[in-house]
Amino acid sequence: MREPYPPLASTTGADLCIVGGGFTGLWAALHAKRENAWRDVVVLEQDTIGCGASGRNGGFIVSSLTHGISNGMARFADEMPELERLAQGNFDGFKRDLETHGIDCDFEGTGELLAILEPYQDAWIEEEAELLARFGHEVETFSADQMRAQLDSPLYRGGVWDKTGAGILDPGMLADGLRQAAIRLGVRIYEGTPVDGLRDEGDHVEVIAATGKVRARRVLLATSAYKPLLKRMRRYLAPVYDYALVTEPVDLGKLGWHNRQGVGDGANQFHYYRLTKDNRILWGGYEAVYHFGGSVTAKYDEDEKVFAQLSQHFFTNFPQLEGTKFTHRWGGAIDTCSRFSVFFGTAHSGKTAYAVGYTGLGVAATRFGAQTALDLLDGRQRELRYIKDKPLPFPPEPLKSAVIQLTRNRLAAADKNSGKRGIWLKTLDRLGLGFDS
Repeated sequence: MREPYPPLASTTGADLCIVGGGFTGLWAALHAKRENAWRDVVVLEQDTIGCGASGRNGGFIVSSLTHGISNGMARFADEMPELERLAQGNFDGFKRDLETHGIDCDFEGTGELLAILEPYQDAWIEEEAELLARFGHEVETFSADQMRAQLDSPLYRGGVWDKTGAGILDPGMLADGLRQAAIRLGVRIYEGTPVDGLRDEGDHVEVIAATGKVRARRVLLATSAYKPLLKRMRRYLAPVYDYALVTEPVDLGKLGWHNRQGVGDGANQFHYYRLTKDNRILWGGYEAVYHFGGSVTAKYDEDEKVFAQLSQHFFTNFPQLEGTKFTHRWGGAIDTCSRFSVFFGTAHSGKTAYAVGYTGLGVAATRFGAQTALDLLDGRQRELRYIKDKPLPFPPEPLKSAVIQLTRNRLAAADKNSGKRGIWLKTLDRLGLGFDS
């Protein structure tokens, strides 16, 4: 374990102050120094670098900027050719940056496997394959037997393997590699430095922390699921908690998982799972837990009921691994928004910008989000609704909590009723909220 960086303990100046030391903040720091090596960049992190969703996510990386092509087509159909082009360019840039900065994060470009579990999902195999192929993805489809040859589970009815722009990695190693790269470029990092507020001072923005201040020409907010520093952001975000287990190393001969794809199933309440470098299985998902008021606190990182449920589901999926022990477990908050993909904005006459709302598919998208937020600070903006528009806002509490809990209940009911979406989910679809995970 490394020694943490000291907190900010005085007043300092900076060309750019980044609030949040996760993927978005770290990528922004690297991009800013790449564009101008002399730019003075400061990162303020309330805990330690990568301690939030960046360092404890499932370790899946997909190129999509829109939480998948289907979600993108529902919201930005006219822009999808351009958004997919940008997504693949960003994914290729991600891989180049790993090489350029010497970041070892156990990256494996093995693609992504969709597992079909129920009869009503059978038609999705060809539909998903056709949609992916339309946008240039290399795709392979599987019958039940072919799917089980990829990864053996009695639950599988078929599958789709997207071989383009997808893979797995160790997110903690990625966060630490980005941190080291930023330090080498001269970025100043202060840990243990929660930010209390922002104040527009005309020619700069004052970033106010408990132990000091940063007088910054520009500010980039990369606060993910944590309480936003701008009130206008709060109505768009709903922090939901996700949980994961990790097994001891397993015998891959019992699974046949030779192509090492990351996997997700087709349910509304879905599981995701992947292999680690030493052949452990990370198994997560299913529940997405919202706490009244959008509270994010360490006490929610553990949930015995959810962990027990995940364990039970694991052995239902892989009965041949009965007796396997779980060695690690964790939970954390995801910055969910109603469109399921990052959104952007500015404040303080353009001196402050933000990129938040990744909704669980941000490992690659954060790189694009960081660059887009920097572009906004520099007065550059692509003419895309994806960048200019905001998601539909959530209602205020207590209605917000009631809506989210009802939606979770109806999604679970749809899974038990052959995927049929009732009146509530159809209403959300018509409103453009379209919750499906």
